[in-house]
Amino acid sequence: MNIMIFAIPVFFILIGVELLIERKHQANWYRLNDAMSNISCGISQQVSGVFMKSIGLLAYVLLYENFRLLDIPNTWWSYLLLFLGIDCLYYFFHRYCHEINIFWGTHVVHHQSEDYNLSVALRQSAFQSLISSVFYLPLAILGFDPIPFLLLNTLQTLYQFWIHTEAIRKMPSWFEFVFNTPSHHRVHHGRNPEYIDKNHGGTLILFDRIFGTFQEEKAPVVYGVTKPLSTWNPIWANFDYYKTLWQEFMLVKGLGNKFRLLIEKPGWRPASIGGPLFPPAVDRQKQEKYQTQISPALGSYSFLQYIILLGATTIFLASAGKTDSLLSAPYLVGLLLILWTVAALGILADHRKIALSLEIGRLLAIPFYLYLLPMWGVQFAYSTALIVGGSSLSILSIGFLLSLKKELNR
Repeated sequence: MNIMIFAIPVFFILIGVELLIERKHQANWYRLNDAMSNISCGISQQVSGVFMKSIGLLAYVLLYENFRLLDIPNTWWSYLLLFLGIDCLYYFFHRYCHEINIFWGTHVVHHQSEDYNLSVALRQSAFQSLISSVFYLPLAILGFDPIPFLLLNTLQTLYQFWIHTEAIRKMPSWFEFVFNTPSHHRVHHGRNPEYIDKNHGGTLILFDRIFGTFQEEKAPVVYGVTKPLSTWNPIWANFDYYKTLWQEFMLVKGLGNKFRLLIEKPGWRPASIGGPLFPPAVDRQKQEKYQTQISPALGSYSFLQYIILLGATTIFLASAGKTDSLLSAPYLVGLLLILWTVAALGILADHRKIALSLEIGRLLAIPFYLYLLPMWGVQFAYSTALIVGGSSLSILSIGFLLSLKKELNR
């Protein structure tokens, strides 16, 4: 957890560098609404993942302590073997998330952005860790210590941040052959028919080459999914695919076909409801991306709220590891407020009529939360300045929002 917290400012520094490169080359890699939605998905995944990842790590530790086959020492060669094991099992987890319908719903969030930049690396599903943790359990049974596993698994995840960019076209040929690179991963994010379900590697691309899922980048990549999300709401992003899957599940007749729908590849459907769906041909020049226009005033408001949200999320993540219980009131209410915030700001960008009420309700809830923190025994909250400052900011924000009421009600 501490490594991820320290990595957060590095992520945003690199995003800033990429923005400067974008401006220098007059490229169109970023859109404000899309980038904020990506970061919001990452925030949702991180704060909810404190609980979900704990479940996976607990299962790993229990298997290691009670069922391990070997006592593997902590040496350089065991760390190398462990890293290769993590990357190999990540490959299969990632591949099956693309090839099994019910698993795809836990991963599709990462592919929903129609842009490709470093902010997309932060766009993650809130539920994915529940599936991924199962794939790593064989390492516990073999006898790999939980501490180096957690460290190397985190480093393997961090590696994948930098490959989400169009600023780097190609690495040296030897590097392209062995490692996952921006070029390889752009293919993975493409909805071009020839790119779908290719290049599943994490750090290494070797497993794709070995198991026949490697694809070189050739045609210009069209990013996104075959059924666009069409909302900036990061909470709904986690449920949209499952809504569609549920609708199809109810239409399908027979238990056999219902079961097949869940375990077949995304797009599989029985003939009774129209048969398989095939990805259409795409053209990057003709792609129409989901976009909404917001005024500079509303854009500035949203940007300020995101800055505050990032600070609050960092504090939340840093303190969550010290919380006596993840089911404690400060944790659960804080989690709810953060999820409420990302949803409200996403709906605000969507220009939905409920946005104003949702955002004002959130701003009113913040002072109450700050007031209750000292009563719940949260040490850093014993500050009148925090309560007064947070309450004042909420009141000012409400006043500013009300001045934009006409725009929000259009």
